[in-house]
Amino acid sequence: MSRYLVHPGSQLRGRLPIPGDKSISHRAVILGALAEGVTEVEGLLEGADVLATIAAFRAMGVEMEGPDHGRLRIQGVGLHGLRAPGVPLDCGNSGTAMRLLAGVLAGQSFPSTLIGDASLQRRPMDRVLRPLAAMGAEIIAQDGRAPLRIHGRPLRGIDYVLPVASAQVKSAVLLAGLYAEDPTCVTEPAPTRDHSERMLRGFGYPIERLGARACLRQGGRLHGQSLQVPGDISSAAFFLLGATIAPGSDLTLTGVGINPTRTGVIEILTRMGARIDLTALREVGGEPVADIRVRHAPLQGMVIPPRLVSLAIDEFPALFIAAACAKGRTVITGAEELRVKESDRIAVMASGLRALGVTVEERVDGAVIHGSPLGGGRVESHGDHRVAMAFAMAALVARDAIEILDCANVATSFPNFPALAQQAGLLLAVADA
Repeated sequence: MSRYLVHPGSQLRGRLPIPGDKSISHRAVILGALAEGVTEVEGLLEGADVLATIAAFRAMGVEMEGPDHGRLRIQGVGLHGLRAPGVPLDCGNSGTAMRLLAGVLAGQSFPSTLIGDASLQRRPMDRVLRPLAAMGAEIIAQDGRAPLRIHGRPLRGIDYVLPVASAQVKSAVLLAGLYAEDPTCVTEPAPTRDHSERMLRGFGYPIERLGARACLRQGGRLHGQSLQVPGDISSAAFFLLGATIAPGSDLTLTGVGINPTRTGVIEILTRMGARIDLTALREVGGEPVADIRVRHAPLQGMVIPPRLVSLAIDEFPALFIAAACAKGRTVITGAEELRVKESDRIAVMASGLRALGVTVEERVDGAVIHGSPLGGGRVESHGDHRVAMAFAMAALVARDAIEILDCANVATSFPNFPALAQQAGLLLAVADA
């Protein structure tokens, strides 16, 4: 139960490497385990969430060496080589691990159980359970929540239209489709991150993408690969925020993934007036990558277009702070997905901003934030890693120090955040609660 104490008045400068993308790291472990042959991963995120996925596959008989400084060697067992785990598979705080593993385990020949920490076991799983049930999966949940008791069985293909844009649900259905007797297709109402489709194709599995529809054919196999995981733009977002709002800042973030389904945060901040430049554009492991330079700039409030919401869904804690620091008001709508993240991020961010003196009108699917000077004080993160990091950056321009409670879960996605933030200039101290 660590807490952060962050003092105002500093600026962010220099060059920072951003740790590996969490979404891509999860998928690299999953597909590497299900592939035939060896998969070598570089740049893997060694956060608690990804380590939970690694531990789950080790419990099912997959041999792995590492991770060691981002390197992981996976001896794949093929699509049908997993063994029944002798214990429940603990996903920790990771919704991605639980939802994607549910897709994989639904089609196995053995029973399994997925558990998680108290926060994860409060998160709804119905949006994954419904399409998996339509494929013939037998999964017993507690009021639509974990623990999930999965009785693996043969599955049938499905042509599923997502009611809400969700990369996790899409990926769970596609992974279950690897074990279905018929083709499996998923249509999404708005673009979501396409790492699963890109990586399936990279591992040699036949998958077609036609507009908003992704389809898996049957009879394919996955083949071991060498992968380089780019830096996580969701982690970079906090430094984009900090360098934008703190006068005198000039920061370059190196090796960041700029997949077009993930760059909504850059587009929104740029529209608000941020000075963000992409340099050294290249491709790493099938993903577009760039170095990102960001300098201080005054921000202007805006109405965020709903089409950008799904392209920046994980970055909204940072965007709430940007809105609070902007001139005028910022309107966020169509973001009801934020209610079912590691916390109810709309309610938690609104509460934290009010504690700092910001006027926030909370709505069912978003909020209206009136930009104003930030005071200091104590903020409760409710164990949400992204909320904790967002308020840490807010302290750059606060009137007084900000104390952020319950920050231990930052280790799930960004274990070296305090060290990198201090290296860039943030006056951050970590203490036990």
